[in-house]
Amino acid sequence: MFLRLPLAFAAASALFHAASAQLKVLSPGGDDEWWVADNQNLLVWNCNESQEQTFTVLVANPDMASALAIIAEQPNYVCSLLVTKDQMGGLPVGTGYTVQLANPLNNTDVYAQSSSFEIKDAGSAYPTSTVSPETATFTPSSSGSSSSSTATSSDSTSSNTGSSLQASMGLVAVGAITGMFML
Repeated sequence: MFLRLPLAFAAASALFHAASAQLKVLSPGGDDEWWVADNQNLLVWNCNESQEQTFTVLVANPDMASALAIIAEQPNYVCSLLVTKDQMGGLPVGTGYTVQLANPLNNTDVYAQSSSFEIKDAGSAYPTSTVSPETATFTPSSSGSSSSSTATSSDSTSSNTGSSLQASMGLVAVGAITGMFML
């Protein structure tokens, strides 16, 4: 009986960890990924690992008085999107930018924030790397003038039902702990 106790706790811990996965910005961010001013730019996040159904996309910089909301409400299941030059709102060239994914009802409740990145001059080349998380791919053109993006849901009929997932995980964890004592 006591030999199964660590296994039950490990299973319950793994289930809890899966249920509490956090939203993350995968691109842009860091020295190898930037945006180009007055052009389309790619935003990628880990949609399949997060329970958030929607979020607001903000761009922040220490030189700005407050973060700029560039997309009011973005569905999480999409995984990536091309931010248009109109959505960027004429953000100036510079460093220290971050993308924030926040609660649509309270922008100060930030779910995720990218690493710091740069917005380069219009006409600059895109990063040479290809971002390809589970369901999003992006291949920039060499001239920086056009780009392609595809974002698909692994199951177009499903949606992120975080509350159902939490309830299911909670019942499984309770069942594992209860089963441990019945041994």
